[in-house]
Amino acid sequence: MNIRTATPKDLPAMAELLYQLFAIEVDFTPDYLTQIRGLELLLARESAEIFVAESDGELLGMCTVQLHVSTSMGAEVGHVEDVIIDIGHRGKRIGTLLLQAVEDWATDRGLARLQLQADRDNHPALGFYRRQDWKLTNLIGWMKYL
Repeated sequence: MNIRTATPKDLPAMAELLYQLFAIEVDFTPDYLTQIRGLELLLARESAEIFVAESDGELLGMCTVQLHVSTSMGAEVGHVEDVIIDIGHRGKRIGTLLLQAVEDWATDRGLARLQLQADRDNHPALGFYRRQDWKLTNLIGWMKYL
C-alpha cells in the first residue's frame, strides 16, 4: 500500500471513486466530466492537495484538502473533502492512512486545524471519523448554488 499525491494520470480512477461517494450523498449528483474538472482545478492549486492510496497500480482511495483562512483561529486551516475508499477495499485502514497523510501535510504547513463535512446519513463515515478522534461541532452546513 502506497499513499502518495495524485497526478493527472489518476484523474479517471479518482472520478470513479467520486462517483461512489456522490452516489450515496443526497446533496450531490455524480457527473464524470464535472468531477474531472474539479479534480483538475485541485491539482493545479498550490493551496490544495489530493492524496491517493494505491496498491499494485490500482487506486483504492482518495482524500482532498484545501487551505482556508479561519478568522476564529487567526490562522490557515485545512478543509478536508472527498474521503472515499473503494467499496471493495473498506475496513483495511486505508482511510486512516489517507487522513494521516493529510494531518502530516497540515502539520508541515503549520495549519491550526483540519475540518470536514460529512453526510448526516452516512453512518459508516460518521463512525469512522469518531474513531479517528475527529470531534463533532455545533455547526451545520448550508449551501447556495450560483
